[in-house]
Amino acid sequence: MLPKRLLVLLSGLLLSLSVFAQVPYGPIKPAPAGEILSNLKKLNVLGTVLYVAAHPDDENTLFLAYMAKGRLVRTGYMALTRGDGGQNLIGAEQGENIGVIRTQELLAARRVDGPDQFFSRAYDFGFSKSTNEAVRTWGQDKVLADVVWIIRKYQPDVIITRFPPDARAGHGHHSASGYLAEEAFKISNDPTKFPEQLAYVKPWQAKRILWNVFIPGAFMSNKKPDEAGNLIGIETGLYNPLLGKSYGEIASESRSQHKSQGFGVAPNRNARIDYLLLKGGDPVEKDPFDGVDVSWKRVKNSDAVQAQVTQLISSFKPDQPSASVPTLVQLYSALGKLDTTNNYVNVKRQEVQTLIQQCLGLWFETNPTDFAATPGETIKVSTNVVNREEFPVKLVGVHYSTGKDTTLNLPLKPNEVVQYPTSLTIPKTHTISQPYWLEKPIDKGLFQVDNQPLIGLPENPPAVAASYTVEISGQRFVYTRPVVYKSTDPVDGEIYRPFIIQPDVTANLTERVFTFSDNTPKTADLVLKAGRANVSGTLTLAAPTGWKVEPASVPFSLTYKGDEQRVTFTLAPTAQAKDGKLQATMTTSNGTFTTGLRQIAYKHIPTQTLFPPAEAKLVKLDIKVTAKNIGYIVGAGDEVPAALQQMGCKVTILGPSELNGNLSGYDAIVAGVRAYNTNPWLARYQPKLLDFVKNGGNLIVQYVTPGSSFLRNDPALPQLGPYPFSIGAERVTEEDAKMTFINPQHPLLNYPNKITDADFNGWIQERGIYFAKEWDKAYEPIFSANDQNEAPKLGSLLYATYGKGHFMYTGLVFFRELPAGVPGAYRLFANMISAASSPAASVSGSQRN
Repeated sequence: MLPKRLLVLLSGLLLSLSVFAQVPYGPIKPAPAGEILSNLKKLNVLGTVLYVAAHPDDENTLFLAYMAKGRLVRTGYMALTRGDGGQNLIGAEQGENIGVIRTQELLAARRVDGPDQFFSRAYDFGFSKSTNEAVRTWGQDKVLADVVWIIRKYQPDVIITRFPPDARAGHGHHSASGYLAEEAFKISNDPTKFPEQLAYVKPWQAKRILWNVFIPGAFMSNKKPDEAGNLIGIETGLYNPLLGKSYGEIASESRSQHKSQGFGVAPNRNARIDYLLLKGGDPVEKDPFDGVDVSWKRVKNSDAVQAQVTQLISSFKPDQPSASVPTLVQLYSALGKLDTTNNYVNVKRQEVQTLIQQCLGLWFETNPTDFAATPGETIKVSTNVVNREEFPVKLVGVHYSTGKDTTLNLPLKPNEVVQYPTSLTIPKTHTISQPYWLEKPIDKGLFQVDNQPLIGLPENPPAVAASYTVEISGQRFVYTRPVVYKSTDPVDGEIYRPFIIQPDVTANLTERVFTFSDNTPKTADLVLKAGRANVSGTLTLAAPTGWKVEPASVPFSLTYKGDEQRVTFTLAPTAQAKDGKLQATMTTSNGTFTTGLRQIAYKHIPTQTLFPPAEAKLVKLDIKVTAKNIGYIVGAGDEVPAALQQMGCKVTILGPSELNGNLSGYDAIVAGVRAYNTNPWLARYQPKLLDFVKNGGNLIVQYVTPGSSFLRNDPALPQLGPYPFSIGAERVTEEDAKMTFINPQHPLLNYPNKITDADFNGWIQERGIYFAKEWDKAYEPIFSANDQNEAPKLGSLLYATYGKGHFMYTGLVFFRELPAGVPGAYRLFANMISAASSPAASVSGSQRN
């Protein structure tokens, strides 16, 4: 059951999806005169376009910028997924955590190029080779329902897809986005389809659906029979003098927000044509909005409104924007007399209210003294409001979503900040600020979201909001903003982050996975953190049957908010122990708490706070490891070192200074995923690493992306191995694909652990990516594997001897499997790092110098 506060906020979203969907957790951005004039002109445009693709970064930011800021139509981008299955260039986050980062990067991009941002409940489960696999994994009807839901809420005149619904899209998620958009276009006006949505929205039929074709020349030579004709070109690479930028420059700035993918790009100032192909609906001749009336004629009795908008545009004074305020107030009143069931009446009323704020330079925010509070806690906040024009404005009062109202009736003098300190008590029933799509476990390929109004939103409504009522020219306006925490950094200046509601206490286990090769006990450390002052209680660790946990419980007492206490338990398996979860539970006077605390902090996005389950995985392994001293070159999104430590290895992180030293003491050196892509300096040390192999060392290179370095403007990759081999884009995406042992007697499959088919059970997401494609005969492929209906691929793991040592390249996704506690991945990797001590290794492979 949603709390009343949240229901009130969500009901507002039904009138305008932009109310909270795009509110930045930062200061109100000042609007220059050119932008204000552009927004005034937008009042005259009553058209909507919805762009649909699969992932963050799929969107054509040039086309979006042109539509939102050039054509001035209401523009939305729907990404079916949050990019959860992608790799992370800037940190170690994977899965739903990288999805949280990419959600914020998309919101940052939209604040640059202008559209609204939406999502479905689909989880990005990694690369998919077909539409059928994608929709089967997600659940076709559920994700189709989400696309229909957004169409019905956003009411687009035109729908545009980034990808075709077939193999030309190059990725099953891509083609599925085109397929689902086309299917949704056909049924969104049918009241018998997903009728439960009609409690909130009405059926809606877009005029047409088009595909934003990649390259017309290549496409036209490979078009489908039903795609003849109806191809139009739109010039999008234009310059906007009001904004002082071309749409290409705006697009590159937007694209560069995808920092976790390394997608920073230089501005494009060239001419550009975007091509659109009709996929359904009314014919198109020259423009995507052919036959769509985007004027006020689509709203009954709006002649007077049209006249007022025309007057506003013609009389606008760039050096005195406040002169437009009286007419804007009149326009706001006139809009209120029109049919408020018309979506555009409400959208334009919201735009007018924003324009009044922009013309006056009105600035308001409420800041708490801390970024977090617990249910029932009382916090101090400071509300600040300022009017920056010589125009009469009265601050009538402030309402806080916690239930507190403050009546002020203060005239706002120009450029004088009104400060109002007060205290707010968070309701005891307030929910914790967990991203709504992560409140329940992921069900295969789908986030579990039961509350229909939440579906599609990029993030939660604010934990606490402040509504400022002002009186302007006899009319009252209410501006609602999130309550946000603000601090000042001596380097970066003012920093904002969302205000959150947190539990009384959280517990973080210091390891995600605990592995046991025998019954020797291990210690499990937890860090308790107080969400409020004076919290005390009892901590217990629950383990599956067959595991011993000591002590049975530990009392804790934390005096100050933010205090931490480290607690140590001892774990030991018995002969009956089965793999399972270790779950922490904290019991206080306020109840039971079972979550950890994870903060995702990068400078380019607001700090995100998550409350995952306070648990770790327990894995009992039949494993031997002869390598003990491992040097590790960290790549992107890399948590493999922690898994090596769980195997009992000593791990030393190798940077330039360490690689300049003596490497002979390492049993193996491992390069993390994309280490050669993300560390340009690594190429300089390649000769030394190969000498390490020649002199008896063991070097393992996890996958790299082919061709030049992943990072822009970096030098090309060196020859990675002692003998030539190339890397392709081949992969095996079916995590349960059969792994055939090419030479079952090979040392890598027998020492120190006997690898069998069972070691490939329970793998997640995929088998491997970026396999070796062609290689010198000195290399031995270890496995053959393939997805269904594809030819076998041999390049998932290559092995070669060189001098006295061993070299391996692998595209197997150990970086996913080891942090997930997959037993067979541990056993195979143990063999790889132990190759130098294998009694048979010296006679395997080629002995070339």
